[in-house]
Amino acid sequence: MPSARQNLGQQGEDSAVALLAGHGLHPLTRNYRCRMGEIDIITLDGETLVFVEVRQRAHDRQGGAAASITWRKQKRLIRAAEYFLLHNPQHGLRPCRFDVVALDGDASANWIRDAFRVPSP
Repeated sequence: MPSARQNLGQQGEDSAVALLAGHGLHPLTRNYRCRMGEIDIITLDGETLVFVEVRQRAHDRQGGAAASITWRKQKRLIRAAEYFLLHNPQHGLRPCRFDVVALDGDASANWIRDAFRVPSP
């Protein structure tokens, strides 16, 4: 049986999927897990493969949901995305980006396109 926190997280992801679907994006997969980490939603925006992190906070006292995506979290998302691309070569030549859907308390969802980029080597 899922915990209250898991239920809240699922509701947040459902809200994010609804927001993205309202803009014509439909998920290829949700909750992609691999040994490198987890990606909440993987979707297509036209030809662009989009890796979406959903963050939810009850309040913004500590900077809000978007501010909670640290460089360490970004690094894990990038590694998981690389793993996904390695194991799904049909998407290997697509342009990619990392988006964030931030849900803060009762405020409407904030979709941040191209929230961060893979650092140059």
